[in-house]
Amino acid sequence: MAQSTLLLLHVNPSSSCPSISRHSQFPKLSPKPAKSFSVPRSLTARKQRFSSRMDRLHPPNALQGVVSEAIGLLQSPDPTWQSALLNNLLIFVLGSPILVTGLSFPGISAAFLLGTLTWRAFGPSGFLLVASYFVIGTGVTKVKMAQKEAQGVAEKRKGRRGPGSVIGSSAAACVCALMSIYGIGGVEFAQLWQLGFVASFCTKLNDTVSSEIGKAYGKTTYLVTTFKVVPRGTEGAVSLEGTLAGFLASVVLALIGCLMGQINGAEALICVVASQIANFGESIIGAVFQEKEGYQWLNNDVVNVINISIGSILAVLMQQALLLNWQTS
Repeated sequence: MAQSTLLLLHVNPSSSCPSISRHSQFPKLSPKPAKSFSVPRSLTARKQRFSSRMDRLHPPNALQGVVSEAIGLLQSPDPTWQSALLNNLLIFVLGSPILVTGLSFPGISAAFLLGTLTWRAFGPSGFLLVASYFVIGTGVTKVKMAQKEAQGVAEKRKGRRGPGSVIGSSAAACVCALMSIYGIGGVEFAQLWQLGFVASFCTKLNDTVSSEIGKAYGKTTYLVTTFKVVPRGTEGAVSLEGTLAGFLASVVLALIGCLMGQINGAEALICVVASQIANFGESIIGAVFQEKEGYQWLNNDVVNVINISIGSILAVLMQQALLLNWQTS
């Protein structure tokens, strides 16, 4: 054999068994480690660069902070301008299919401002009251639309109201909201501003429902100043069907305000009575002045402002008169 593989046998005198030793010229080999998978350097570097860029664009801590702050604003019990804007935006996005049925796009913009102001002043309960007014008012406007259009008494744009109508219908409410936000009159007047706010929308809903139901179902329409029978849609005209429907609508909206804690039971009754008186006054204004020579400026939007202002002011005066009577009795 070759020398490199030569085996030598040695006999150990103290042992009965021979021992074998091996001599080799080759180095001792160690076992190879198990193979492990490693990511190529180029791929690892690219992942690190991508992660670095994403962190710069959207820092994790900053993003979590924005989300947490947004959720906090949505759940804030005390309305602020930020929470009002965020909640209003969320509701308008979710409710856009309903909004476009009753408002033009400029009208939606005006309604967004109204909604933000309302939430800031009176919180979710005030916003719900306005939303209820909008849903009911839009619904009755669509009743028998084809018939109204054929008779020439339907609202323009299939009943989709513009910014002028939104402002005309909410001017008094916006004044009450601003008075409440800036604490005009102090704590003593805070409830009065809320009462005026609710009364203004009760008045406007009474007007809208009585007019639209009267156009759709009114059998006989009378001019309020002379009780002469006139065609449907005549300015200043009323019908039994429309008047009853408007009264019930104001009752429903006043009850919503009462259930939401904006007004109490006595104030709900005041809102209904004030709205009925205000709408009777609006009918007189329409019959005597509207569309008459020299009063071309007295359009529907201006009459709406006068109408809801009367309803709001009447409600506040009636509440103060009752309070004074209770204190002196």
